[in-house]
Amino acid sequence: MPPTLSEIEAAIRASWSLDTAEEDDGWTPDNPSRGQCDVTSLVVHDIFGGDVLAADVFRDGERVEAHMWNRLPGGLEVDLTREQFKNGEVIGEPSVRQRPERFGPDHPRYHRYEAYLVLARRVEERLAARA
Repeated sequence: MPPTLSEIEAAIRASWSLDTAEEDDGWTPDNPSRGQCDVTSLVVHDIFGGDVLAADVFRDGERVEAHMWNRLPGGLEVDLTREQFKNGEVIGEPSVRQRPERFGPDHPRYHRYEAYLVLARRVEERLAARA
């Protein structure tokens, strides 16, 4: 039987750590979703398909960063890392992002691709162990 969304969410949350977070993005054990949105959205996309969404994040009207989450094929939006924003941030209007076909070592975000591979493997192992 395929895993439920709740089981997938639990596996992803249990798989986050400093080595899957965006470097220098403020990750702490007290805020484990911090810096995990890009890699998490790719893992969710692997499992469900749909759209990867991205939007700018604002604090006091100033853009401070970008954020990513998913829209599943049925239209449900799933954002497993939204709780990382604890300081009055406002997420702007999303746009659909095309997932790169490949990430070569020369890609500017290759370090995040490597973190995605770590997260994807951990999630896969946790979901396999549930059976």
